[in-house]
Amino acid sequence: MALTRKDRSRAAILDAAEAAFAELGFEHVSMDGIARRAGLTRMTVYNLFASKDDIAMAVGDRAAAKADPWLRPRMAAGESAAILLRDALLGSAHWCLENPSIAAINLRGRKLTSLQPPAGAPSFHGLVRDIFALGQRQGLFRDDEDPNDMALVLLGGFAQLILFSLAGTPFDPAQVELLLRLNIEGFGARSANQ
Repeated sequence: MALTRKDRSRAAILDAAEAAFAELGFEHVSMDGIARRAGLTRMTVYNLFASKDDIAMAVGDRAAAKADPWLRPRMAAGESAAILLRDALLGSAHWCLENPSIAAINLRGRKLTSLQPPAGAPSFHGLVRDIFALGQRQGLFRDDEDPNDMALVLLGGFAQLILFSLAGTPFDPAQVELLLRLNIEGFGARSANQ
């Protein structure tokens, strides 16, 4: 299927913005600069995106969507959900640490209209939720909680971990392992009756 002119312009803007943010940092990039790099008019950029923050969020969404085709076939093949979840988080952490200026904007969040992942489009939230659901079917994760709620709790902690790393705390992959263990096994000592 051929891309529409709007789709091509949108992709050019995201490519230009991602390169500019990586090279100059978010705060040093203007909408005019993005337009010039994309070879488009300022008006075209503003017709497709309301602000530089919107562009940064779209760049983050596009990066998160790239995890879908990498992990979903592994899910379908029945790979361990614990390994898939670890790989998803470590892959996201890697991207965030390589793209600190736009990662921080994406991790601080956006105004949510629902606690459910967006319908009809790949999202990191939806991917993590689906991995939790797989882990429940595999008997690896507790099945008495909604996988969406489990994903929200994990992603909230993960976002804080990455934000601390972006602020200068050294990133340690073992922290991801601890975060996963706490979210999968729960907090506190388990009694003999559990």
